[in-house]
Amino acid sequence: MEHRAVLIPGDGIGPEVTGAAVRILEAAGAEIQWEEHLAGVAAIEAGSADVLPDATMKAVQKHRIALKGPCTTPIGEGFTSVNVALRKRLDLFGAVRPVRSIDGVNTRFSDPGVDLVVVRENTEGLYSGIENIITPGVVTSLKVVTEQASRRIAKFAFHYAATRGRRRITVLHKANIMKQGDGLFIRCAREEFEAWKNELEYEELIIDAGSMRIVQQPERFDILLCENLYGDVVSDLCAGLVGGLGVTPGANFGMDNAAIFEAVHGSAPDIAGQNLANPLAIIMSSVMMLRHIADTANDSSCGSAADRIRDAYNACLVAGEKTRDLGGSLGTTEFTDAVIARL
Repeated sequence: MEHRAVLIPGDGIGPEVTGAAVRILEAAGAEIQWEEHLAGVAAIEAGSADVLPDATMKAVQKHRIALKGPCTTPIGEGFTSVNVALRKRLDLFGAVRPVRSIDGVNTRFSDPGVDLVVVRENTEGLYSGIENIITPGVVTSLKVVTEQASRRIAKFAFHYAATRGRRRITVLHKANIMKQGDGLFIRCAREEFEAWKNELEYEELIIDAGSMRIVQQPERFDILLCENLYGDVVSDLCAGLVGGLGVTPGANFGMDNAAIFEAVHGSAPDIAGQNLANPLAIIMSSVMMLRHIADTANDSSCGSAADRIRDAYNACLVAGEKTRDLGGSLGTTEFTDAVIARL
């Protein structure tokens, strides 16, 4: 069964790592027909007036699935985030970041190991982008919390947990201080839990205390449900437990099976074009993409390809066939070749 998807190479190391993922998918026999489009600095350099050209948006809206490399976002000035724009314009409300310890990538948390998923509300909160200069030297940022978005992400998280064999949802919040906004978020989570209380466990932790407990005992956590800002911070914190952003995939889900799978690390322009980038995160994200296609299109061949790719890169890591950031000696191309050789 052939499937169409949009490929957005991104900036910096993006074309190198997405190219690696595409090679591996092809070698694994995944029937994906790519439609390539630009975003970010790459789009501007190609002559677009917008970091998110209409052609790119229309392609993603049409095919509903995309694999995206990292896109550069200036800090404190310049154009807005391509990632934020995609999530808002496509209403990709649920960010999912699986974080697990991997054999061959040893950290101080490898024993007993980490295996959790961060589920993040992706469209509002402080990332709504509503900021105003009240007077010189005084800026306000508005945090937006709606019942619709809070209930939607809670429902998504419980369904995800139940269908993926997970047992416990932990909601991270600051409702002791932000009693209205975060209070609404946890109220919606509590109400949605009622439909799942015979199958799942539920708890709430204040975000600061919860962060401390995550680094003390990450093995006790299963699924972390967070509003936008908390989820952004916590997902990177959790990535640090297992080796960093180079070994953690990411996906953004919306209505009608729309999904963008992406590398969650930066574009690293300082090493672009030098065959130094680690493509593992985007390869892992492409495995998530295959599983999504297998589930939504009822195509078991994509699930089989996903299993083979996962087994191949796991075998490489255990054998020490790793890129330099993970303590190995391989370049981007050589690591890709090693994964393909083990398929």
